[in-house]
Amino acid sequence: MSLDDGTGVGGTGQTRTRLPEGDGGVYGGPRRPAARSPRSLITVVTVIVLLIAAIAFANRGDGGGSSTDDGNESGPNAAPTEASGKKAVSSGFAHDRQGAESAAANYAVALGSDDMFNAGTRHEILDSIYTRAAAAKLKKPMDKAYSPEFLARMGLDADGNPPKGSTFVSRTVPVGTKAVRHDADSATVSVWYTGLIGMSGTNSTDPVRTTWKTWTFELTWTGDDWKITKDSQKDGPAPVPGDEPAATSKDISEAVEQYGGFTYAR
Repeated sequence: MSLDDGTGVGGTGQTRTRLPEGDGGVYGGPRRPAARSPRSLITVVTVIVLLIAAIAFANRGDGGGSSTDDGNESGPNAAPTEASGKKAVSSGFAHDRQGAESAAANYAVALGSDDMFNAGTRHEILDSIYTRAAAAKLKKPMDKAYSPEFLARMGLDADGNPPKGSTFVSRTVPVGTKAVRHDADSATVSVWYTGLIGMSGTNSTDPVRTTWKTWTFELTWTGDDWKITKDSQKDGPAPVPGDEPAATSKDISEAVEQYGGFTYAR
């Protein structure tokens, strides 16, 4: 459980331009300046006025600016990037190699989300991205893995909710995909990803950290979409950590709240 935009502005005009005159040289002495006729001056002035008007119009933008109640103009207001609240894409992938890679990337996003920590949403995810047989086989083992004891170790209650004032973070961010094998109705796709997992809060003993793993999915074309028959994970490859200092819990919580996770990963 992936985007292009372009704009262009063009214009034409003809202007006769003379290069600066030199003091002499191998090509002879300086040329005599040509006298400009009134018609030429009018043409030049008109071109300049039109150019200034075009620049002023372009700088107006698309009406995104705002004004205050007292009539003073202010700069354009950028729409904040907020969590969409919508579920990750789980269907509608193309019946080809690229569609299989897109499906695998998005399925990794869904399986790495915090929705997996609640039994109800976890079962919905399993039913939507696995084959019927695979989903039925996985539910009990998954429920056992996400036991109340495990959730408590993560700082969550039995329903997967964090304590008041804290933000639980669980996200999968695909870095790349590779079709290991593909034919008409089956594929093996590996997803290299980095993950965020942990609790952000003043009393948290499990701060948000990053992981690097590779998730491999066995996919089959069932009905009108790719579905998982089985999957496996392995650690890495992990790059050398950067030099950036770790953010505060407040910064992480605000980032998670303000930056919504992708609903389409590829």
